[in-house]
Amino acid sequence: MKAVRIYETGTPDVLKIENLELADPAAGEVRIRHTAIGLNFQDIYTRSGQYAAPLPTGLGTEAVGVVEGVGEGVTDFKVGDRVCYASGPVLAACATHRNYPAARLLHAPAHMQDEQIAAALLKGMTVEYLMQRCYPVQKGQHVLMHAAAGGVGLLAGQWGKHLGAHMIGVAAGPEKVKLALANGYEHCLDRLKDDIPARVKEITGGAGVPVVFDSVGKNSFDQSLNSLAPRGYFVSFGTTTGAPPPVPASTLQKMGSLYFTRPTLVTYTASTEDLRNSAAAVFDLFAKGALKININQRYALADVAKAHADLESGRTSGSSVIIP
Repeated sequence: MKAVRIYETGTPDVLKIENLELADPAAGEVRIRHTAIGLNFQDIYTRSGQYAAPLPTGLGTEAVGVVEGVGEGVTDFKVGDRVCYASGPVLAACATHRNYPAARLLHAPAHMQDEQIAAALLKGMTVEYLMQRCYPVQKGQHVLMHAAAGGVGLLAGQWGKHLGAHMIGVAAGPEKVKLALANGYEHCLDRLKDDIPARVKEITGGAGVPVVFDSVGKNSFDQSLNSLAPRGYFVSFGTTTGAPPPVPASTLQKMGSLYFTRPTLVTYTASTEDLRNSAAAVFDLFAKGALKININQRYALADVAKAHADLESGRTSGSSVIIP
């Protein structure tokens, strides 16, 4: 098998592709031959050292494939099954094969192709927990989403529209603004030229929004804070430009009794029940046609360093997949 490994953190140059021997699946595990691998900012954070991981380590938490072997005690899966996953416990999705715990594995839905699932599962479950459980978005609400033309952002626009919300996106440049407007957003602001809080207040009649979903971090922190209505929710779920500054309780008080939270998909899918329910919600909206995935970049496993560089630099839009 071929697998991506890192022995130190840093730029995409630290990524190594190695030939490894894969042991037989242990009890409770299945052996998977990957057919499509998802690329996510979690991979960037781990490679760069922003997320701590014991070294050396593999990379990747999301993939689709076919079961080639099952360990003792596995009854829910058999050889030949199409399967998918979007969580740990071990970072090893960026490889041609791997062993994976059956308790965290999902059956791939027949109505979705492998590349669609690899591009959409983790991002879709992120949107599900953000908009259905972390802050349950209601019909008629205005919602502000940063990075609206990214993989999560495009699905969030569609999900919010399905819920009946008025989606306001933020993207960089006219092409990404146009893409967001084609994926559920009623408004999309250009962060390269617009005064984001002022435009948000204009759109909402001066009220501000009840919730901001911010995966950008440091560079958008003040924009998010100043776009909120009193008693609004600041949901910080990513740090693509670095971690946001600490938020003093007094700031939240003075700006209108605001709430601040830093949720993670890991927490919201920690139980098998939560994991399966979240994935089922994503698959259901694809089956109904409420969601579609924009796969705008495809890379060979040998080009994983370019994939990382493109995603990290903002040269991508929508979702990216790696084909092993």
